Amino acid sequence: MGICTSSEKFVQECRYTHAAIEKLGVLLVNIGGPENLNDVQPFLCNLFADPDVIRLPKLFKFLQRPLAKRLLCAGARKFCCTQADALRTALEAKNLHANVYVGMRYWYPFMEEAIQQQIKRDRITKLVVLPLFPQFSITTTGSSIRVLQRIFMDDAYLSRLPVSIIRFWYRQQGYIRSIADSIVTQLSKFEKPEEVLIFFSAHGVPVSYVENAGDPYKNQIEECIYLIMRELKARGARNDHTLAYQVSFRTRVSAFTWNNNDNLSMLALQSRVGPVQWLKPYTNEVLVELGRKGVKSLLAVPISFVSEHIETLEEIDMGYKDLALKSGIKNWGRVPALGCTSSFITDLADAVVEALPSAKALSILRETAKESDCR
Repeated sequence: MGICTSSEKFVQECRYTHAAIEKLGVLLVNIGGPENLNDVQPFLCNLFADPDVIRLPKLFKFLQRPLAKRLLCAGARKFCCTQADALRTALEAKNLHANVYVGMRYWYPFMEEAIQQQIKRDRITKLVVLPLFPQFSITTTGSSIRVLQRIFMDDAYLSRLPVSIIRFWYRQQGYIRSIADSIVTQLSKFEKPEEVLIFFSAHGVPVSYVENAGDPYKNQIEECIYLIMRELKARGARNDHTLAYQVSFRTRVSAFTWNNNDNLSMLALQSRVGPVQWLKPYTNEVLVELGRKGVKSLLAVPISFVSEHIETLEEIDMGYKDLALKSGIKNWGRVPALGCTSSFITDLADAVVEALPSAKALSILRETAKESDCR
């Protein structure tokens, strides 16, 4: 597939590319994370400086980066996964050869680096962008798409590169079955599996994003859980279940006040303080309430995460587990993130194959990028 521009500089390159074998690229996108304590502050600065994560009123937009620089975090986890290599192997098993790249939104390797230093270098002729977020949200996939559009539209080669963006993939049968497999495995470790409450915990987003900006995240989370529970019932599992939203490091900024000199005087680091309301119910509050109701066995399922990181290893495994046990829940279990589970990776490969026919130059794709049901 050719890559042509009006510039004479690319004429010879265009002629060569038309005769060359198509080179497929897959860009995996994730949030990323700090690798050590020294990385925490710059990582959080990048994260909270993103207007898609924190939407300040227009009057206060100039505060976005200063606000981000004031944020701190008590701990950090290294993001490490071999999903790219596993996906490449799964695609090869389908006789589809592709270069698989990793681009992080807020930490190394950044999306910009993967695109400018790797994808352009390899002269990819068709690209599939696969955000590792099963459900679409303005704060995750939406933010990544906007960065992608900015980079591509300012580049002669990239603007003509056929691209297919997989905006969400939680309905994929392989994904649903993989989670169901993991739940069944973990349930079997309880003395009385049938009495275990399945506790789905998802990352939170501001209510205004859902109600005012049309973010489909909440609806997609609920539909995803419905599909998982339907799969479990088909296997004979009739466990009760519930859903709550985590109060994570991505939702700890909600308000600030000014003193008489119009200087920033306070940062509110608790997501439930101030004018910003987040999706409810909150994970911590639900855990306490379940303990009061006499629930004794609970299996936590991190529904919106496909790799282990700070929100699973620290918040769930440490903070929420401790809260649950102190609230009266005796038996605690947690479904691990899918990571490189073979059935899950095969499902991602299927999603890539399905997305290929819809690849278009981003200059065309941009016009339809706001359609939340686009695949």
